[in-house]
Amino acid sequence: LASAGAQPVTGDLKDPISLRAACDGVDAVITTANSAGRGGEDTVETVDDAGNANLIDAARAAGVGHFVFVSALGADPDHPMPFLKAKGQTEQRLRTSGMAWTVLQPNLFMDTWIPAVVGGPALAGQPVTLIGEGRREHSMVAARDVASYAVAALDHPEAQGQMLFIGGPQPVSWHAVVAAFEKDLGREIGVRTVDPGERVPGLPEVIMPLLGALDTYDSPMDMAALTGQYGVRPTTLGDFVRGFVTASREPVG
Repeated sequence: LASAGAQPVTGDLKDPISLRAACDGVDAVITTANSAGRGGEDTVETVDDAGNANLIDAARAAGVGHFVFVSALGADPDHPMPFLKAKGQTEQRLRTSGMAWTVLQPNLFMDTWIPAVVGGPALAGQPVTLIGEGRREHSMVAARDVASYAVAALDHPEAQGQMLFIGGPQPVSWHAVVAAFEKDLGREIGVRTVDPGERVPGLPEVIMPLLGALDTYDSPMDMAALTGQYGVRPTTLGDFVRGFVTASREPVG
C-alpha cells in the first residue's frame, strides 16, 4: 500500500486512543475488520462489538464525512448468533452516529468459505466433508468484489444512507464448488456427508453452527442492477477457483 502512495497509520480497535490518532484528518473510513479466524484477544465482543463502537466514536470525533461498514448478510441486533448480532448492533450505532454512512451486507465470502470447506481438502488429496446434502445454493462473493463496492460507494453520493446487499454473479452449491475444483485439478474429488451437529475435520468449532445453517436455506441474489450502477465486474466461481488453484501451485517466497 505504501508503494502505491498510501500513508500507513496504526490503529487497534481495542485501543480507542490509537483510533483517534488514526482517524485524525481522515475524510472517509472503510472498515472490514472482524474477529473471524483471529483468535486470542480478538473476539466478537472485543472487535465486532466494542471495537467497531470505538471506531465509530473516533471517526465521529474526528469529523469523518463518510463511514462505510462491511457487515454481513443476515446481520441483526437481535440475531441469536453472536457474530451477526454484533454486526447488527454496529449497523444501529452507525445509523445514529450523525455521519454519512453506507452499510454493505455481503453474502458468504468465497475467500473464506471455499478454501476452508473444499479447497483445502481438495488440494491435499483428501475427501471434502459437507453438512447435509450440500445442494443449497448461495450467491457467494469474492472479497475483491466487496472491496470494489466499498470504494465505489465513496464516489456515489446515492450510496449514503443506504444498505447494499452484495452477492456473486450466480448462486452455487457446494457440489458446484467441488465440480469447479475437479475441472481445474483434472481429477475427481471424494465427497462425504455428515449430519448437522457433527464435526467437519479441520474446521474451527466457532463456524460450525453457521456452516450447518447453510444447508437449511438458499440465498440467491440478483446483482445485475447493482453491478451496473457501481461498475463492478463480478468474480465468477470459475474465476475464483482457477485463481486459487494457480496460486497454490506457485512457489512460496
